[in-house]
Amino acid sequence: MTFLTNDPLFAQTDRETGEPFATRSEVIAQRGMVATSQPLATQVGLEVLRRGGNAIDAAIAANAAVGLMEPTGNGIGGDLFALIWHAESGELYALNASGRSPMNLSYDELMEILDDQGDDSIPPYDLLSVSVPGAVDGWFEMHDRFGSAPMEKILAEPIYYADDGFPVSEAIAASWQRSVPMLKDQPGAFEETFTIDGRGPEKGEVFRNPDLGNTFRLLAEQGRDAFYRGEIAEKIDVWMRDNNGYLRFEDFENHTSEWIDPVTVNYRGYDIYQIGGNNQGKAVLQMLNILEGFDLAEKGFATEETLHLMVEAKKLAYEDRAKHYADPDFYDIPMDHLLSKEYAAERRELIGERAMNDLSSGVEVMEEGDTIYLTTADSEGNMVSLIQSNFRGMGTGFVVPGTGFSFQNRGELFSLDPDHPNVYAPGKRPFHTIIPGFVMKDGKPWFSFGNMGGAYQPVGHLSILTNVIDFGMNIQEAGDAIRWMHNGSTEPTDDLDSSLESTGTLHLESSIDYEVVRALRSRGHIVRIGESFFGRYQGILKDHEKGVYFGASESRVDGQAAGY
Repeated sequence: MTFLTNDPLFAQTDRETGEPFATRSEVIAQRGMVATSQPLATQVGLEVLRRGGNAIDAAIAANAAVGLMEPTGNGIGGDLFALIWHAESGELYALNASGRSPMNLSYDELMEILDDQGDDSIPPYDLLSVSVPGAVDGWFEMHDRFGSAPMEKILAEPIYYADDGFPVSEAIAASWQRSVPMLKDQPGAFEETFTIDGRGPEKGEVFRNPDLGNTFRLLAEQGRDAFYRGEIAEKIDVWMRDNNGYLRFEDFENHTSEWIDPVTVNYRGYDIYQIGGNNQGKAVLQMLNILEGFDLAEKGFATEETLHLMVEAKKLAYEDRAKHYADPDFYDIPMDHLLSKEYAAERRELIGERAMNDLSSGVEVMEEGDTIYLTTADSEGNMVSLIQSNFRGMGTGFVVPGTGFSFQNRGELFSLDPDHPNVYAPGKRPFHTIIPGFVMKDGKPWFSFGNMGGAYQPVGHLSILTNVIDFGMNIQEAGDAIRWMHNGSTEPTDDLDSSLESTGTLHLESSIDYEVVRALRSRGHIVRIGESFFGRYQGILKDHEKGVYFGASESRVDGQAAGY
């Protein structure tokens, strides 16, 4: 590489700071940090911190705001998972706020309905795919346990924006416009709630959702019971009965979130945490365990050998994901075995020089999704890693008039194989793609991070973590660097006897060196440039020595990290 100057003031790269993959600098602040996928939502969370709220309060406010401003990925008709570092107790807490299937719909009844409709899986835009929304209960669980500001103050700015409107940002507008034609004829109030003259809003157009503002007011005044045992649950019950839906008041009344122990493995001295159970975060830990046996730093970032190893590790972990990730209330997940270093060593031995095309789970027994991830941190040292989703874009498009939100279609992710751990059952939580991440170093909270993107999410976590830990990138550079995705693994919705029967397809972002593409193809990988979704990322890192937070946000779309 030749440079036209010997001036040491000029970094030997086209980036001033010397980080070759970074599109912009990290955000650095002392007292608080918020990173979300929508800049106005980031400011909502930051305002809560400025007014004396903590990171938990800020996460709830930011989630309410982004549910309003990015209904293409999340909203109170969906579910929530969170990892929370609570500074006072010195503990990391995990919250599973995912909802369950209707109690009055049996497996046999479901199969009969599907047979009558000619469907061989649960259709995404059907009332069969609607499970109880868990997000609101998740907010109140977080707030009751760790919050400091009253909910009236936490929801004040989201209510203002719902009533007075907000300008729609660029990437969200594009997604919104794609979603409307597919959903606007659904039964309910989708068109009057989510369109302007029957279309999705344009970039910069001011949008209002006063019905959602009224729902937020009810929550601020009456608490979570307004949603699960009061006016909102009653409206949903009536609407479901009138439209041949399956959820009932009792499903909401009996809903509970669950505080659980997070699952963890140590990777090169860093304790990596995920949420277990009906959540795919375990795949991140399995991939890290496998890759720990290789010197990735020596092999180099985005080289042919590193990418080959990562793709093969993904294939191995995703076959277990397809067979063993399910609601632990219905299935005893072999967690200790799946996350053991011994099992990882066994699976690692299966990786050869060529791409695997024949593979099943080593334990006997969707490629796309729209979601939002956000993270917050405060002056006390609290940190929140939170992910929330409708699953497919704007969810089902079923909007109960007057509520302002669309129901999720998470129920689509049940298997129909009666022998599968993830098979549909009444009152059961389906397999979930959404995963928050957290890292501890030397017993201290270090990195709160995550990314959205359906089946991409574990791959995204793996990429961010190895970019930082193995390749020495800062947290903004780690998100800006070249991404990859592999499609074609067996899914948790498949039959139990399904297995990987081809190499699948490796997708790479367009900045990849084409010599790397050639080399991967020579190993038997089917490689495509682009033609995939590579997620969206946010992160906050705590530097204990300097006493500051570093923030990062997705540079490819609308996100923002901001601190004070």
